Amino acid sequence: HARVPTERREIKSADYMNLHFMVKKFYDTSVKIIPEAKNIVPEYPKWFEPFVMQWLNENDDMSMEYLHNALEKDRQTGFQQTSEHCLFSSSVVDVFTQLNQCHGIIKSLDLHDPIVIASYMQRFSITISKVLLAYANAIRRTFEHVGGEDHVCSILMNNIQQLRLNLEQLYEIMGGAQLDDETKFRLTELQKQLSDVLDELSAMFVKSIEPTIRQSIEEVYKQLQQIKGNQIGMGNNSGQQKGAEAMIVTKSLLDYLDQRLTFFAEQCEKTVLKRLLKELWKAVISDLEKVIVLPPFADSKNLLTIPAAKIEDAYRLLSGELGRDNDRSLTQKQCQILDRGLEDLKEFFHASGQGLKKNYLEKTLELQSLKYALSLYTQTTDSLIKTFVKTEKEQDRPAFEESFGEVSIQVDLFTHPGTGEHKVTVKVVAANGLKWRTTGMFRPYVELAICGPHLHDKKRKHSTKTKSNTWIPKYNETFHFLLGNEEEPDCYELNIAVKDYSFMREDRIIGLNVIKLTQVCEQGSWSSWIPLGSRINFDDTGLTILRILSHRTNDELAKEFVALKSARRHKEDV
Repeated sequence: HARVPTERREIKSADYMNLHFMVKKFYDTSVKIIPEAKNIVPEYPKWFEPFVMQWLNENDDMSMEYLHNALEKDRQTGFQQTSEHCLFSSSVVDVFTQLNQCHGIIKSLDLHDPIVIASYMQRFSITISKVLLAYANAIRRTFEHVGGEDHVCSILMNNIQQLRLNLEQLYEIMGGAQLDDETKFRLTELQKQLSDVLDELSAMFVKSIEPTIRQSIEEVYKQLQQIKGNQIGMGNNSGQQKGAEAMIVTKSLLDYLDQRLTFFAEQCEKTVLKRLLKELWKAVISDLEKVIVLPPFADSKNLLTIPAAKIEDAYRLLSGELGRDNDRSLTQKQCQILDRGLEDLKEFFHASGQGLKKNYLEKTLELQSLKYALSLYTQTTDSLIKTFVKTEKEQDRPAFEESFGEVSIQVDLFTHPGTGEHKVTVKVVAANGLKWRTTGMFRPYVELAICGPHLHDKKRKHSTKTKSNTWIPKYNETFHFLLGNEEEPDCYELNIAVKDYSFMREDRIIGLNVIKLTQVCEQGSWSSWIPLGSRINFDDTGLTILRILSHRTNDELAKEFVALKSARRHKEDV
């Protein structure tokens, strides 16, 4: 039978299934009643196993056709609710009607052989997975084309949730925990995949309304700008004053959110509502950070790309290649008001226990990032630079990923026993293997810059003399940096850049790296060949600090630090 092509088989799978039921009936009425047969597993199910498998294979195509018809009918009617009390549409019901019928036929075989049962359940689970994932993908594609139709979007999300509930019911009917491991694993993975689709749709929906969210947040910023003064008093009324001003500032945003959540509550299943709440919370908090707290950029396309930005985008933003609105700065009082407004937002999303758990809200990365940015925002430039130096541990990573040459550096640290003042002596010995192509004269030199707190009145940069047309220049030049005694040396770092000098144009950067004075502190003296990278590496914390400093356009120390950290290797002049 198996060797005969399907189209040439005279006996169809349905005929074999009917014969199977006839044999089962004969066994139940004539064999099963014999005492000797009571504890014996019958052999006939194994005879029919290839034919049942053939039927299950054919059922795949039937189920997929049924699925497409159900979806097409649903589309033509606009994905209407099946009834006033059901928040999903008919296609979910139709798809599971077919799957449940298929399972009903398998179950009615009333098999007594656990091995054969496991075999059928494994094969049937493949059908379930194929059909439901196809349904989910179709819903995802439809979702992309109905943006702005909030009611339809809600129905589609509800459909995926109903799919998950129906799958759970079918799983239990099939045997639940008693199913074989392979079937359990496949259906559990399917449930996770459908959950991921629901998360994806929730995120897509919130993203579609994000422009309106940002409009409300722009209104928050306008209200925040009306708050005068720099500090709220310390009296008993200060808390009440903060609360009252925070309510005024966030009113437009809360009004908008209340309107959206009222709609969600009416149109969405509870599980869908919770997922939308989570996505909405993340979007609101993230946008508050990007639009108000961190220095915004005139190119609005980039407002929402910072956390996940490629490193190239980050450098473009910091270096000012994208326009920046320099008038947006927050006073300490405005930061306090905004922080109080966050508490009101948390209460709103918690909704007296009906919404999201406070613990969840507090632990979201978006809120932690915003609170950290707020805490940094009012710190002094010295404090921010110190934090950057202490926390950015892998600034030299690009140099080890791809080197453009190396520099021999000797660093000696001396602390005056009487005054406690620190003095750093740096000797630039030589450079080697510089990777740089140019059509003109090549005049490499090494630039040193010390970074850390309390350096505003001290010399922070030194440069060697240039060498002509050599890619292995020798320098043997020594420089001194005075750090003062306010901080320990581990709060400082030495930035190294090798550049190609030009009289007519901007000097070209060949490579960069950083030496932490922590490396020098232990021995008091340190020397090494330093590889040169194309840029300096920093993490999200470093990027946040740099964005805050880039906003301080009247602070020379801040501008200088941002320029150092956002510098990149230039393109070669060839």
